[in-house]
Amino acid sequence: MRVFDLHVHTARGSSDSGLSPAELVEHGLRVGLHGVCITEHNSIWDRSSWQDMASQSQLVLIRAMEVETDLGHIAVVGLDSYVGGIHRAKELRRIADEVGAFLIAVHPFRGFFERSFMMGKKIAHTPSVDQAAELPLFQFADEIEVANGACTDFENFFALQVARRLEMRGTGGSDAHSRHGLGCCTTVFERGIACQSDLIHELRSGRFYPARGFPNEDIAHYGAW
Repeated sequence: MRVFDLHVHTARGSSDSGLSPAELVEHGLRVGLHGVCITEHNSIWDRSSWQDMASQSQLVLIRAMEVETDLGHIAVVGLDSYVGGIHRAKELRRIADEVGAFLIAVHPFRGFFERSFMMGKKIAHTPSVDQAAELPLFQFADEIEVANGACTDFENFFALQVARRLEMRGTGGSDAHSRHGLGCCTTVFERGIACQSDLIHELRSGRFYPARGFPNEDIAHYGAW
């Protein structure tokens, strides 16, 4: 079992984060994580800076990015830099397919039930799971984040139901911007992961599940929780 937090922001690349890379590594190890996917907002670490940090870390660190698109936020693993036009989900999907990147629709229902407009569609009432599964965002994602540390239990549970309807497994990430909550939502992999290509391979294989609870305490499959 390998426990990864697939959604974390640092002060190095996300202006709204107070979490330094050093604190991330220190606290991640303390709570029992095996690895972290650093998903900065609309930007990605340059290779030189990344290699300097990752090579000295006992945590497995994966370089990624959270892109704000016209249909919702999408975490990208496998893209080397921000590319013009990827604020459109359709273009992001096209480029991801070209380079073999993996796309995760993150916190897709955050605030969903308080807004009258969502992802280009007007909603006059609380949608059913079937209706939500037809939202355009999910046409372009490989997976859905169903356990997010900054979402309500209902938003996460609804995302889980949509993932099941779309026959996706669902991922977990804390969405931490500080030490608080780091590792509270995770993705548990059956096999070891040492680098970005390993992560993408295991995500595509489906050998993982979303989880709640700190790794060094009681961790539970989110679907069962």
